[in-house]
Parts: sequence; structure tokens; C-alpha cells
Amino acid sequence: MTEAALLPLAVLLPLALGAAAFVLPEAAARRLLAPGWAAMAAVAAAIALAGEAPLRYALGAWPAPLGIELFADRLTQALLLLAVAVYAAVLPYARAYFTPGAQQARLFWPLAWLLWAGLNAAFLADDLFNQFVALELLGLAAVGLTAISGLPAALAAALRYLLAALIGTNLFLLAVALLYGASGVLSLTALATMLVPAPYAALALALLVIALALKTALAPLHFWLPPAHGGAATPVSALLSALVIKASFAILLRQWLALAPALEVALLGHLLAALGALAIVWGSVLALVQTRVKMLVAYSTVAQVGYLFLPFAWLLPGAPGAGLALEASVLQLIAHALAKAAMFLAAGCLVLAVGRDDFDALHGAAARNPVAIFAFGLAGASLIGLPPSAGFAAKWQMLHAALAAGQWPWVLLLLAGGLLTAAYVFRVLKLAFLPAPAAGDAPPASPAMPAAALALALAAAFGGLAAAPLLAYLDLGAIAWHTR
Repeated sequence: MTEAALLPLAVLLPLALGAAAFVLPEAAARRLLAPGWAAMAAVAAAIALAGEAPLRYALGAWPAPLGIELFADRLTQALLLLAVAVYAAVLPYARAYFTPGAQQARLFWPLAWLLWAGLNAAFLADDLFNQFVALELLGLAAVGLTAISGLPAALAAALRYLLAALIGTNLFLLAVALLYGASGVLSLTALATMLVPAPYAALALALLVIALALKTALAPLHFWLPPAHGGAATPVSALLSALVIKASFAILLRQWLALAPALEVALLGHLLAALGALAIVWGSVLALVQTRVKMLVAYSTVAQVGYLFLPFAWLLPGAPGAGLALEASVLQLIAHALAKAAMFLAAGCLVLAVGRDDFDALHGAAARNPVAIFAFGLAGASLIGLPPSAGFAAKWQMLHAALAAGQWPWVLLLLAGGLLTAAYVFRVLKLAFLPAPAAGDAPPASPAMPAAALALALAAAFGGLAAAPLLAYLDLGAIAWHTR
């Protein structure tokens, strides 16, 4: 079997695992976790080690643009491995978090595998229609996971999430219809060569950007994210924040690189960057005024999503700093995924330790659950952008891209964003070191749970040391503007 034949397996294997987890008893579904994750890790590793040339696989032996083609370059390979890394922490955490045999557990296992299938499909899809299908699969799994607790707040958040997903879906599908009606193809590779400047093309790109910005929760389109991420079960919150919104952003980045060269996108790029700036400030301010730990982390996601969109101010064909901007976007995607998953998992440990989710319950958390607080602090250091974290590497590239483009005011925003992030991170840490209440603590969390948070937090906090070899591996210059 060639390496390219592994691409459909990256989608079919988690689908099969999800189906098995659905029909088997919950105890048997739990026993699938370790071998299932190991199989997924082996597939992702084999794809990543396949060599420098991108992998292509035509399903049904029908080549693109008529057939469905899966595509994996170095960026796709890195995203597949990122999902493996996050699931490596979330699955054992969830195993300890959910009571065996409980309704939440029976629903979580099949939906978590289905979510992984949707993620890999989104990373591998090379045409607009299959990106749409992948996003639908991903959205259904994410909405289902949000609602698994059955609590009224969770159900309301899931319905709001579903509404946002449906709006994004309709906008995306309208853009697909416009492009297909004008060009007769949906393959990004073909569209990159056939697209011409025209009103329909500009409208289609705008619709795609709005749809995917909504799914990525870019302010002011973030109305669905805080209740969904803050009210979901902790393992679900980690998956949603670390991976689900990154899939829609990765698709947007692919489409931007494919379609931008044929269109005048400078104004749109600066608009996305301006909305990113709004998200950084607005999300941080809202995080500062929260009274619940998980809601603070959820609004932090709104703020950190803004950093993903800042580089679009410089990610323009032929613009100074475009290469640095692309590197900054990818590094921020990876850094945020690791740090935010760690932060949600650590916050979940703090909530379980006292049985409630409010800031008063944080008093004494440093003594009660020191590993979780340490993980929270390390993840926060990456979000702030302190060296040698992965977040520092991403923001360093953004700073260089801004200076290369002669747009130094963005540097002030990066500094202000770091200070705002520090304010809400240190707010939690300050409360954690205050004296503990005399009584009322719940039993401590399983040791596996803070350990899972710490593993991801260490990766985020010291990931900047691996930024140079990671960028050399990714070779982003080879994929810029769809030259593949």
C-alpha cells in the first residue's frame, strides 16, 4: 500500500471506531481508546513521514477536478499530528472525567471519534464541496458533544451553536454554487488557475470568508462560542477550542492562498485584521469581567482567535512580510491549540476539586491542586507570548511581518494584547494562592487529569524552542499562493 492510500484511512478509521463505540457497551467503548488512538497516531505518523512531495489520493480512481481528491502537504500532515497530540491528552482525561456507564460517557465516545473523522476530512479535502461536507460532519459532532450533559444551559448553547453552523453552511454553499456555476470546477487547484477577477468571484470569496469567520468565532460573529465552550463538559470544551475552530480556520487559510492571487483582496485582508484586533481587545475585556473560570477561558478563546486573523493584513500576494505572516498564522494555530486545550483541562480539574465553577472556589487551589494550577500558568504564559513558548514564536513572527510591511502600529496592538492576556491569567493565579476555605472541598480529581493538562501545557510553554525546525519541516513557502 502506498502512503497516499493512507489518506482515506485517516477519515474512515475514526468513523469505524465511532460506529463501534456507538453499538458496543460503554465499558467496551472505553477499551477501544488506547488501541484506537494508537492506530490513528500510526496513520498520521506514516503520512507525515511519507516524504517532501505532497500526497494525493483520488477516491474511486476518478482524478480531480471531476473526482474527489484528498491532499496532504506538510501543513496538512502537521495538522493531522496536532489532532493526535490533543486527543492523546483529552481521551485519558475524559476516561477519568466521565463516570463509567453514565449517559454522558456513552454519548461522548462515539461523538469524539466522529469529530476526529470530521477534523481529518477537513484537513485533507482539496475541493470546496468536500470541505463543505467535512464542516457539516464536524459541526454535527460538535453540536452533539456540546449537548451531551442534557442540562438546559448546555442544550441552549448547543442550539445556538447549531444556528451559527447553519448560517455558515448556507453562506458557504451559496459561494460554492457561484464558483461552480461560473467555472464548472470546485477543486482548489483548478480554481487557482481558472479564476478571473469578476464580481461573482469577489462575492464568492467574501461569502466564504464570512461563513468560515463565523465558524471560527471571529468577533463580532462569536456569539455562539462562549456558552458552547464554557458550558460544555470539560473534555468537550478542550476539543472544541483546540481543534474544531482550527479546522474552519485552516480551510479559510487554504482558500485564501488559492483564490487571493486572482482577486484584489487587500481591503478584505485589512478588514479581517481589524476584526482580529477587535476580537483581541473585546474578548480580553470580557474575560476580565467573568465570574466563572471556564467562561473566562472561553472568552479568552474569542481573544486569541483574533491573533489568527491579524496576519491577513500582510498575507497578500507579493506584499512585504507575506511569508512571515503565513508562518505566524500557522504557529498561532498550533500554539493556541496546545495552550487552550491545556487551560480548559486544568480549569476542569479546579472545578471538580470543589464541585462548582466560580472564582470564590479558586481560593487555595494552588495547595489543593498544584499540578493543575501549574499547567494553567504554563498555558497562560504561551497565550501571553512569553519566551520560549509557542505563543511567543507566533507573535514574534507577527511582529516581524508588521515591521517588514511598514505597519508598526500593529506592534502596539500585540503588546497591548499580551498585557490584557496577562491580566486575566494572573487574576486566576492570584486567587489560587489565596488561603483556602475551611471546609467544603470535593474529592480531588484523578491524577491522570492534571497530568494530561500539564503535558499539553509543557508543549505550549516550550514549543517555541521547536519553532525553527517546525517551520523548516513545513516549508510554507512551497505552498504559498497555491503553488503546488
